[in-house]
Amino acid sequence: MAQSDASAGAPTRLSLKEKLSYGMGDMGFSLPYNMASGFLLIYYINVVRLPAAAVGTIFLVARLMDAVIDLAVGVAVDRTRTRWGRTRPYFLFTAVPYAVLSVAVFAVPDSWGQTAQLIYAFLTFKALGIMMSLGAIPYTALMPMMTSDTSERLKLGGMRSIGTSVSVVLGTAAVQPILAHFGGENAPGGYQAAATLFALIGLIAILALFRNCRERIVDSAPAHFALLPEVSRMLRNRAWWVAFASCLVYFIRFGGMMAITVYFALDVLQQPWMISVMLPAVAGMLLLSAFVAPSILARTGIRLGCTIALGLAAALFALLPWFEDRPPLFLAIYIAACLANSITITAAFTMIAQTVDYHEWRFASRKEGLLSAGVSLATKVGMALGTAGIAFVLAAASYAPDAVTDTAREAIRWTYYGGVIALLLVQIGIILFWPMDGLAERIRTDIAARAAKWEDAE
Repeated sequence: MAQSDASAGAPTRLSLKEKLSYGMGDMGFSLPYNMASGFLLIYYINVVRLPAAAVGTIFLVARLMDAVIDLAVGVAVDRTRTRWGRTRPYFLFTAVPYAVLSVAVFAVPDSWGQTAQLIYAFLTFKALGIMMSLGAIPYTALMPMMTSDTSERLKLGGMRSIGTSVSVVLGTAAVQPILAHFGGENAPGGYQAAATLFALIGLIAILALFRNCRERIVDSAPAHFALLPEVSRMLRNRAWWVAFASCLVYFIRFGGMMAITVYFALDVLQQPWMISVMLPAVAGMLLLSAFVAPSILARTGIRLGCTIALGLAAALFALLPWFEDRPPLFLAIYIAACLANSITITAAFTMIAQTVDYHEWRFASRKEGLLSAGVSLATKVGMALGTAGIAFVLAAASYAPDAVTDTAREAIRWTYYGGVIALLLVQIGIILFWPMDGLAERIRTDIAARAAKWEDAE
């Protein structure tokens, strides 16, 4: 049974400091990861000169292995009981290893043979993913523990969107000048310098998350529980399924765009300067939407608001091929599409927290760690499928960095447009099944009434 802030009166209002620290926690975990998402593919293929198909396999296999790892971390969070709480110890003890590994992935030894380099790439990338799981799953589980108020959660989702946007801006736009200073996209020194800088920023942000955020809704259930019945309940949680599937599709698209945009700007548009506009535009629009999305979604509800935003983004993306030769108009339409799509990520963060309420309403059990692990798995597998898919497209088109053919350019072009539009439409179909709009107040009231009944019975 959960001891919620609602049971003691009005749901907790959070301080600005705590909200900012929560949002910057996302920056701490996402900044090194976004640099890896945007530049690790080109680093492995163009700098280290590893085969594209092998690189795609590394991304895919490493992330599919997270199915077991993420589940184990989620269960560990639900079983954790410490003086720091259930989630905060993970922030403290993963901060330094995560920073070290985020540099190590961009430090493949150039003197080693290709087989040894592939092994090194796989092991460091896999280790980075494990550290990401150990930090990001407790981070996601933290929001429903901070407050039960939907409005406050939307604001936390907005702050998390700000953290995400800052991480993407730094992890993309700031990389290009650093690479240029160290000799361009094919020189290894720039990647290592950028990774080191971002690792330090991420370390500070994660430690601030540990220091300033608090758990207020405490599940008083025993630390040990039977796993299979809880997994069965999770799989019967409709809200969880929608959040899982929506995040999976979103991050397939996000991972693919992060990986292919560099190639699209270099080889299709033949405008390298647009890399520093197109990749940060995703983050810039996340930053803007963080301020407008909570009020929009509070009025429309998550289902209707996301459907409109995703439909608009798909329509705008369909216009882009007609404006390739007019960069200003191309970028204006692209930025508008990014803004529409960015509204849905604020919704996603709130949806993840609300799956916990839905779970407690149906099964009288919260299990924040387990539910967050499932959604975290969706994000990482989505990123892996998106990134690996681009690597496999490049391999199928016989992409060669020094001699890009027209066939390769067309494969990049239509994967960029068609893949994005198709995934946006799929996500609309998923979001229509979201069950929580209009139910939040009833669920909170029912949970409080059930808790009071159990207290009276005791």
